[in-house]
Amino acid sequence: MMFSRIALLLAVVFGSSKIEAFIPSSISRVSTKVPSSLIFPSNRPSPSRFRSGSCRDMASSPATTEPPATIPSWKDIYNTIGQTAVGKALNDDADQRSNGYGAAHVHNKLRKFASTNDPKIILYRDHAGWCPYCQKTMLLVEEKQIPLKIELINMRSYGDKPNSFLQKVPGGLLPALEVDGQVITESAVIMQLLDEWHGDLKPMVPPKSSPQYRQYQYLMQLERELFRWWCTFMFRPESGTAGGGSFGGALSGLLGGNNNNRNNPTGSMSPQMQGFVECLEEVNAALRQTKGPHVERMLASCAYWKGMDLRSSQQYPQLQALQQWLDALEKAEYYLAFKSDYYTHIKDIPPQYGPSYEGIAFPDRIDEYQSKILGKDGKSWTLPLDHDDELQPLYRGPPLPLCVLKAAGITADPDGSYQSADPAAMATACRQMAAWKLSGNGPKISIFSSRGGPQGANNPRKTFGAELADPYAESDASIVDSVDAALRITGLCLQDVDDHSGTSLPSSMYKDMLTSSVPQDHVDGVISSLAYLRDRIGVPRDLPLASARYLRAYLNWAIDTLTRR
Repeated sequence: MMFSRIALLLAVVFGSSKIEAFIPSSISRVSTKVPSSLIFPSNRPSPSRFRSGSCRDMASSPATTEPPATIPSWKDIYNTIGQTAVGKALNDDADQRSNGYGAAHVHNKLRKFASTNDPKIILYRDHAGWCPYCQKTMLLVEEKQIPLKIELINMRSYGDKPNSFLQKVPGGLLPALEVDGQVITESAVIMQLLDEWHGDLKPMVPPKSSPQYRQYQYLMQLERELFRWWCTFMFRPESGTAGGGSFGGALSGLLGGNNNNRNNPTGSMSPQMQGFVECLEEVNAALRQTKGPHVERMLASCAYWKGMDLRSSQQYPQLQALQQWLDALEKAEYYLAFKSDYYTHIKDIPPQYGPSYEGIAFPDRIDEYQSKILGKDGKSWTLPLDHDDELQPLYRGPPLPLCVLKAAGITADPDGSYQSADPAAMATACRQMAAWKLSGNGPKISIFSSRGGPQGANNPRKTFGAELADPYAESDASIVDSVDAALRITGLCLQDVDDHSGTSLPSSMYKDMLTSSVPQDHVDGVISSLAYLRDRIGVPRDLPLASARYLRAYLNWAIDTLTRR
């Protein structure tokens, strides 16, 4: 589905908050023992990065065990994936993106689109791909296809900003735009200038004399009001009930109170909730006429801390227009490149705003949704995975890059969704993309993961606000090779669709290979290291959610296998 110009403008202009928060990973800035690059690379690595066998040569001290010779090297695993249709498509796209072409991607550093000239504009945006203001700026860039260079900068909550950037932007604000040595901050100004400078490329701002411009101004004001209510609702304790009593009627339906008393035992709502949902009602009414605000982060926070699934047409039938807008946005491939998952968002938000407060209306739903988002429900991050995610729908638009879907022979439904896609084919594509990503930088990932070992992260180091941020932690060198063996076996399982297809479990052969490859005295350290990596898989930085959940689930399979050893 193509967006109208005004619809896309409103989509990219709106952002729910300005939060410099940590996508669950500390790997954008690693210790001096590992090069300061992302553990999961955005582009295809050269074969020279790999060695057969273990990665002991990359550790800070000799490893204590040599994995069995039957485990292929990272290079072999990567080359095997590269021979599949999905692997070839990902390699080809990575080559194109390195030259400024190809698909949208969170780690692109050059966008030329149809141009052959070297771009004069430099955009500084966040490294982890979470900042909403950077996100909406990139959506504008992709929709208008504006050629520019991109510099990736840490957010202060999970890493240090480079001095070269701070010399240009002393406050460290992101995004920032540099043109002919002049630096501009504030996303709204940046987007307006980009639109004006490239007015021949799908102008986004309607003429000031038009009715559309007045509607645009109204929705901008409405976005700010919604953001204020979201902050009040999320980051202040809820108190009492609105009007001193219970709620019913239309507002009850909007709150999801028409389901049953289990999900709303009190039958009441706080003033904070009332203000937030009434503002959502106004947003929904506006969306019946014009496409509107981007509320991705509100979806995650409301589900996790308040037990509210705003995308559910059963819980919130009065938000139909907002739900349809979100479905339409997800049909744009470039949105997938910058779309996060709920887990990533709920780890991002607290470092910037302080703790979010759990709601009082739906305590049972809160427990249920938190368990799903954290992968502790025995399903969301556990094999065999369900085809779809009930809380975070995967197939309203392309769940994977279009090049991957095409290579896998997966086509869209007439409405642009992938709801009817073959589950087995989709699972294979998701697994192969995860294996490609994992094997593409395997030795460094093994060293990074080993920070979770018993002797890892013991060095004195600077701390950051985000829960999982520890960019200067050192690895437990004594278990690196054992962790490396476990991860290579995990990569083999992901890519071996002949052993087990779709979402089924790996065979006993892989269980035996895993248990025999990890010495008994390393088992606990390997388990904690695999969990350390699992909890730091970021969306979209590392993988889109459809593929990331497979990587998380296969890591959990390895953890469970070693635990039951």
